[in-house]
Amino acid sequence: MTKSGSSAASPTTTAFYAQAAISFGLALTAVTAGIVYLPVDGWVRGFLALGMLFLVTSAFTLAKCVRDRQDETSVVSRVDQARLDKLLAEHDPFKTTAV
Repeated sequence: MTKSGSSAASPTTTAFYAQAAISFGLALTAVTAGIVYLPVDGWVRGFLALGMLFLVTSAFTLAKCVRDRQDETSVVSRVDQARLDKLLAEHDPFKTTAV
């Protein structure tokens, strides 16, 4: 268990988060520059830019859905674990029942 009381793996480090954000920014900048400097008509650039925008927004939506499903699974698992812990804490193996 971590300090916050969850049994999840360690949270994302600041360095990893920064690396992911910088990588995303660089990739987006490179593709945008490639579209801008591509020797084609404006409508082709517009089509590619809309495709890139759709791809980026879809990636964020997919990441959110994956995160939400992970959180949902984690919450159900923690509730089940709490129930099991309560049953085990209340169980007395040496207690005899009167007949």
